[in-house]
Amino acid sequence: MPENVKLEYASDRKFRARNKLYYRFLHWPIWIFVFFIAPGPLTFDLFAHGFDSRMAAWLGVVLAGTGLAGLFGQLPGVEPAPYILRFTEDRPNPIYRRVCYTFAWSVAVTFALLNYIGLAYAVTSGLWRMRQIYDAAYFPLAATIWLLGLLGLLPRVRKSTQGEGTERRYFYGTVWSVTIAQTVLLLLWKTLPRNHTTDIVKLAVYTLLLAAMGNLARLGHLPRTRKIVPGEWAVAD
Repeated sequence: MPENVKLEYASDRKFRARNKLYYRFLHWPIWIFVFFIAPGPLTFDLFAHGFDSRMAAWLGVVLAGTGLAGLFGQLPGVEPAPYILRFTEDRPNPIYRRVCYTFAWSVAVTFALLNYIGLAYAVTSGLWRMRQIYDAAYFPLAATIWLLGLLGLLPRVRKSTQGEGTERRYFYGTVWSVTIAQTVLLLLWKTLPRNHTTDIVKLAVYTLLLAAMGNLARLGHLPRTRKIVPGEWAVAD
């Protein structure tokens, strides 16, 4: 790897035999959020029009489902004990990890890509068609990612956990990039006036943030984005 890419040695990571209760509990809201926003057009309505009875019903289903899964240790980070101890160990990747990370990839990639397409369309045509784009493209794109997950072709969703030391950095790099870029985009959407000039500003800022955060993740400068070099016992977060 290039010299300016930060590494992390597995032997330097603190080994823990069990996950503390607060650690497990704090991971639960992550998966609540992932599955709650998975129905993209419904989430679009949430940001466009606010919370309603449909979202309340779906949130209830997600709370019940993730709560039950977490109770039985079937959510990543919510397990009683870490599943991955050696980053080069060839262990079967449990179904619950593969399902959860598949949905996490789908919401991260799908929302980021469709928002980018909607912004680019608005800048080039002068028209906003974001709702139509979500209605037409969200589920086909998300289903494609779900299929890739089913086939074990996504990082952290493969049949083996052997590549975890590298794959986790792709996942967290994507999460950091998309979360920060879309949060700033939402703030710009709420605060800037609606005109062609501000549409260009939004697209430019969104593009720069995705690129900049992605590069920081590539270099290992963001939390959990350093490549973990094989060594002694270690724990995967």
